[in-house]
Amino acid sequence: MPAQQPRLVTAGRVGRPHGLDGGFRVEAVTHRLTVGMTVSVGGGERVVERVAGTDERPLMRLRGVGDRDAAAALRGEPLLLSELEAPLEDGEWLAGDLEGCLVPGLGRVTRVVGAPSCELLELEDGTLVPLIADAVRSVDLEARRIEVDRRFLGREEAAG
Repeated sequence: MPAQQPRLVTAGRVGRPHGLDGGFRVEAVTHRLTVGMTVSVGGGERVVERVAGTDERPLMRLRGVGDRDAAAALRGEPLLLSELEAPLEDGEWLAGDLEGCLVPGLGRVTRVVGAPSCELLELEDGTLVPLIADAVRSVDLEARRIEVDRRFLGREEAAG
């Protein structure tokens, strides 16, 4: 059986262009980006040529993105890293691993939605569950099961 390819982890998103040489701001940073890393963006792979700014508000330039228009064309695209370069911390999961998990009494997760303050689990009936400790009690990927606090969601179970 062939070796499984490492999965991709979102490290941030291409923001607005900065300067004229193809540089841009990185938004929604989740993993540190360094010169020499390879990122997947806009359907291709690019090498990080420059990183400036701060860890929270980095500016970067990618090989092959040579001017302001090229940077603008990538705006909004996720910057993806191999999970080998950006290992998940405790309490972090890949969206693809959560999709299809059963939330007992509520249904299955159909997708993970990015929101300004946190990620949301969208269930089959359209219910959105914030992916925060107050709402999600546990995630068991092996059992494909996510336990949530129904009281937090305003959906207490009937006594009986």
